[in-house]
Amino acid sequence: MQRIWHQITENLIPVFRRRLSGVDALPQLAVLGLLSGLITGGVILVFRLAIEWPLEHFLPGSGSESFEELSWLTRGLLPLAGAAALGLMLHRLGTSNRRVGIVHVMERLNYHQGYITFRSAVVQFVSGVVTVVTGQSAGREGPAVHLGAAFSSLMGQWMRLPNNSIRTLVACGCAAAISASFNTPISGVIFAMEVVMMEYTIAGFTPIILAAVSAAVVTQAVYGSEPAFSVPALTMNSLLEIPWVLVIAIIIGVAAALFIQLVDFMGRHLHRPVLLRIVIAGLLMVPFAIFIPETMGIGYDTVDKTINGQLGFWLLLIAGVAKLVITSLTIGLGMPSGVIGPTLFMGATLGGAMGLIGAQIMPEHASSVGFYAMLGMGAMMGAVLQAPLAALMALMELTRNPNIILPGMLIITTSSLVTSEAFGKKSLFLTILKSQGLSYQNSPVIQALRRVSVGAIMDRSILRTERHLSVEEARKILKSEPKWLIVEGSSGPTALLPAVDLARYLEDTDKLVAEGEAESPESIDLINIPANRRDIAPVQYQATLEEALNEFDSTNAEALYVQRHVAPMIQRVYGVVLKSDIESYYQYRRS
Repeated sequence: MQRIWHQITENLIPVFRRRLSGVDALPQLAVLGLLSGLITGGVILVFRLAIEWPLEHFLPGSGSESFEELSWLTRGLLPLAGAAALGLMLHRLGTSNRRVGIVHVMERLNYHQGYITFRSAVVQFVSGVVTVVTGQSAGREGPAVHLGAAFSSLMGQWMRLPNNSIRTLVACGCAAAISASFNTPISGVIFAMEVVMMEYTIAGFTPIILAAVSAAVVTQAVYGSEPAFSVPALTMNSLLEIPWVLVIAIIIGVAAALFIQLVDFMGRHLHRPVLLRIVIAGLLMVPFAIFIPETMGIGYDTVDKTINGQLGFWLLLIAGVAKLVITSLTIGLGMPSGVIGPTLFMGATLGGAMGLIGAQIMPEHASSVGFYAMLGMGAMMGAVLQAPLAALMALMELTRNPNIILPGMLIITTSSLVTSEAFGKKSLFLTILKSQGLSYQNSPVIQALRRVSVGAIMDRSILRTERHLSVEEARKILKSEPKWLIVEGSSGPTALLPAVDLARYLEDTDKLVAEGEAESPESIDLINIPANRRDIAPVQYQATLEEALNEFDSTNAEALYVQRHVAPMIQRVYGVVLKSDIESYYQYRRS
C-alpha cells in the first residue's frame, strides 16, 4: 500500500500539476471543481448549523429569525453586546487578518493569486456567526462565499497546484457557496464569473458548474430541494403594467445608488480604530432593533411574508428604507456583515410596497404583491452588485417560473443602468475596494495571463552547471544537447547561457589549437567566454504569466528560471522563461 501511494505521489500528482499549468486542462479542472463543491457544501452546512442552532434555542417562537418576539430591552442590548464582542475580537487581530467577505476574496484574487489563509476563514466563520446570531443587519451569503473560496483555495495550496488553477478553485468555491446557500446552482455559476472573477471563459464554466451542482446536492440532502424562499405561482397580469415596472426600476436604481453612496461615505472612517467603529455600528443598530425589529438578522422571514402578501404598505416601506440605511452605515464602518441577504430584503420590501401602490392605481390589471417583491429583489441585487445576469438567474431559480423572465430582464437592466449611468456608481464590492485604496484589474490581457502558469510555456531543455569547467566537462555537457545552461554562482543561479554559444567557443578554440595559434585551456569560465548571456531571477513553479511579467519588471532580469521547493532549503529548477516567450504565447492564443 505504501509503495502504491509513493507511486501516486511521485508520478501521477506531478503530471496532474503539469497539465493544470495550461489553459486547456478541462479533465483535471473538472475533478477539482467537483472536490471544491463537495468541500464547500460541507462547510456551508456547518456554517448554517452554527447560525440556526443557537437562534432556534434562544429566540422565542418557531424558526431561527423571530427577533421580533424578543422584548424591546433584549432587542436593544443584543446587537450592542454582539458589536462589542466583535470589536474586541477584531481589535486583537492584525489589520491584514481582519479583512473578510467577498471584497477580501476579490483582493486575494487580484493581488495574491487567490491564496487565502486558514486564519481568515476562521475569522470569517466566527464573525459571520456572531453578526447574525446577535441580530446585526447581516446576511450569511457573503461569509459563505468567503468560506467556500477559502477552503477551495486551501485545497489547492495543500496540493501545491499552479496559481492559475488556484484562481479557478476560488471561483468554484464562490459558485458552490451561493448554490448551497440559496439552492440556486445556475446563479451561483454566473455570480462567481460575473461578480468575483469578472470574466467568462469556456474552460472555467465546466469546473464551476460541477462545483455548484455538487454543493447543491450536499445541501439538498439535508435541507431538501426547495429554494431559499417559498414563492407562489407568479405571473404578470397585463402588459399595461410595464410602465409601472419601469417606474419601480428607477426607484430601485436610486435606492441602490444611495446604498452604495452611504457605504462609500462611511468607508472614509476606516482609518479609525476598529473597536471604536464596530461599537458605533452596534450603537446605531440599537434604535432600529427596538423600533423596527424586522431589520435584525438575515430577515428572510420578512421576505417570505412579503412575497406571500402578508405585510402592509407602511411596514414594507419603513422596513425597506430602515434596512437600507442601517446596513449601509454598519457595513461602511467595517461590520463584517454579508450584503447579499440585506440586498434581497431591501428589494423585496421596496418592490412589495410599490406593488401595493400599483394595485391602488390599476386594481383591475395589477399583479400580486409577491410578483413585485420578487422583481424588486432581482432589481436591487442587479443594481447594487452591477451583476444583471446573476440577478436574473437568481430570480428565475428562486421563482422556478419562466413567466418572470421578461419583466425581470426589463427591471434588472433598467435599475442597473440607473445606478451605473445616472449616478456613476460601480458595483458595491469595487467601491469598497477603492475606499480601501485597492483596485481590481480585469483587462482582457491581464485575465488571459492569469489563466496560464509559467509551467505551461517554460523551456525544459536546461542544464545547471558550475561557472568553471574543464574542456572534457564542457564536451560532456553538450552531449546531452541542452538548449540553455544555467550558470551557478555562490548563492544560486547567476546567468543563463545558450548552449550553442559554448559549442561555438569550443569549436573556435579547437580550430586555434589545431593551427597552433593557442593552447588548449585548462578550464573554461562561462561568465567570460563570448556568449549571449542573460541575467536571471527566480520565479516559482506555481506562478502565472502575470506574476512572471511582474517579476521581469521588478528585477530587470532578462530571463527567469522556474523553481519549486522540493525539500527544506532545497530548490529544484524545472525550466526557463523569457519575456519573449510570454509575448509569443499571448499572441498565439489571440490568433
